[in-house]
Amino acid sequence: MTLHKPSRRRRTALGSAMAAVLAAATLAALPASSSTAANIGVASDATARLAVNLAEDLGEDATAGSYLGTNGELVVTVTSDAAAAEVRAAGAVPEKVEYSAEELAAVTAALEAGAKIPGTAWATDPVTNQVVVSLDETVSRAERAQVERVTARYGDAVRVETVAGEFTPTIAGGQAIYRSGARCSLGFNARSSSGVYYAITAGHCGSTGSVWYSNSGLTSRIGAMSGSSFPGNDYAVIRYDGSVTPEGSVYLYGAGYQDITSAGTPVVGQTVRRSGSTTGVRSGTVTALNATVNYAQGSVYGLIRTSVCAEPGDSGGSLFAGTTAYGITSGGSGNCSTGGTTYFQPVTEPLSVYGLSVF
Repeated sequence: MTLHKPSRRRRTALGSAMAAVLAAATLAALPASSSTAANIGVASDATARLAVNLAEDLGEDATAGSYLGTNGELVVTVTSDAAAAEVRAAGAVPEKVEYSAEELAAVTAALEAGAKIPGTAWATDPVTNQVVVSLDETVSRAERAQVERVTARYGDAVRVETVAGEFTPTIAGGQAIYRSGARCSLGFNARSSSGVYYAITAGHCGSTGSVWYSNSGLTSRIGAMSGSSFPGNDYAVIRYDGSVTPEGSVYLYGAGYQDITSAGTPVVGQTVRRSGSTTGVRSGTVTALNATVNYAQGSVYGLIRTSVCAEPGDSGGSLFAGTTAYGITSGGSGNCSTGGTTYFQPVTEPLSVYGLSVF
């Protein structure tokens, strides 16, 4: 299958969505001003799975998320002794807190309804068991007062802070990009020697001249596709000419961002990761290089074959390991429920063709 999808996002069950939100706190990279800044560590695959499982098992009324402790252990917030016993039995460290995810979600719902002001942001900090509301320097005194009127009724379940600078729109590898009637994923951002920025994605996502945006409402323009090759190859470049700022990183869907500093060719047997806007971050192994795929639209050559799963909408997303960019999601078979095989266009080819470099 080619991984091309209309722009309508898939809907998921509320329980699954909440579990994902709770588990994301384990891996999230919060600003340096956050109380979690001292908790520096890397979660293993087993730890990440445990966080997800416990979030699902406990439910939103019994936990408010989890995080890595100072010694690298998984700390899971709980609201009852029974939940604490379940966490302890699973091999994690329970921490009793006052507010559940359900209660903190009521705070964010109120903010959404009454304080959605440009220059504001909010997120749940599982370490302090609070919703943290951040205001940038563009928020006026009157607007701050509006925010505080909303948050006042929730006491210490919420705190308001001011951050330096201004929130501006950015886009990183793996995040969704849109054009009229379709959604794909951004692979990597790159720039020319003259300082012009480009987004690299899959060629089958659209033709040269198509205009792309970073939001489904098609209001935050990235730019127009200035070159594409499909079939034969499967890559395209979009020249940034709108309001969106390119980031030299890959979005990790709940685990912050991965800085990308170089591009290369992987080795068969190497472990790699893929980031895409439908299924987030997935990992697997490189099983072959220089592969050919014969799609209904035509044949594509020289691809990287992997055991990483992918689904429609992941097209164009990033294949990488550490700080090295390897490929752009082209297509494959299967899905992320039963597993599958996915093929990637080597990113080194469009970088060479257009004289670009990742950053």
